[in-house]
Amino acid sequence: MTDDDRAARSDLETYLRDIGREKLLTAREEKDLSRRLHKGDRKARDRMIRANLRLVVSIAKMYANRGLTLLDLIEEGNLGLLKAVENFDPQMGTRFSTYGTWWIKQAIRRAIINTVKTIRVPAYMVEVIAKWKNATILLTGRYGREPTYEEIADHLSISPQRLEILKRAMRSNTTTGTAIVDSDVVWALTDVVEDICTPKPDEQLFNVYEREKIKRLLEVIDTREAHILRMRYGLEDRSPMTLEQIGQVLGLTRERVRQIQASALRRLHRILAEEEEEEESSRRTAPRGGNP
Repeated sequence: MTDDDRAARSDLETYLRDIGREKLLTAREEKDLSRRLHKGDRKARDRMIRANLRLVVSIAKMYANRGLTLLDLIEEGNLGLLKAVENFDPQMGTRFSTYGTWWIKQAIRRAIINTVKTIRVPAYMVEVIAKWKNATILLTGRYGREPTYEEIADHLSISPQRLEILKRAMRSNTTTGTAIVDSDVVWALTDVVEDICTPKPDEQLFNVYEREKIKRLLEVIDTREAHILRMRYGLEDRSPMTLEQIGQVLGLTRERVRQIQASALRRLHRILAEEEEEEESSRRTAPRGGNP
């Protein structure tokens, strides 16, 4: 171990020891701090950040050995944490850890993908291969066997010409020019690209509320909105679909599907927030137990 390595380890140990002393927040404290920081209270902002630094470390460890040191990963994750703190809205019905995880992962993933340039892998190609990998898994489950190149290309609407380029990219072992490096390296890098079916924070009520409750709520919103959400999140025993796939089914553009989805999610958030307020009000007015 070099002197630099020993110094880095010492810095990391000191940092972990310092943040480990910070008390975690309750749901009520998160809501209170969020309201205060949006009014410009810097102490509330700092407290919210400090209380979630351990969350960044736990996520950063998931991306170790992918081109960045753990300290670098933590630094990038902390940038994502700052954005999460600034954008968090308790009315969404999620705990901050659920909301912040997405932002932290995105910051780390972007940093790792940026290192791709140093090994001469075009970032756009990494994303294309990530979608290819996702489609391979999806179609394997659908067909009960590994799909052919042509079946995957058809699923992703990739032209025969582009298919040939992709096949060469995934088989290439060269590192010159703009060629792709060894396929094992590329496939490892695709693990850090956002899964194309992963919902963003404002969509994560599906990870928080019971599916049966969501299905019930879908009955009270616009039929087309409900249909899109069912396809998007794999409700009613169907596989989750991308915005592009939904657009193909309904004859709509990807952007139009995204707009309808956003409108539907805002509607559901409002309904859920109203129900939560009613439940909280009922708890406050309910008689306490004890002797009459």
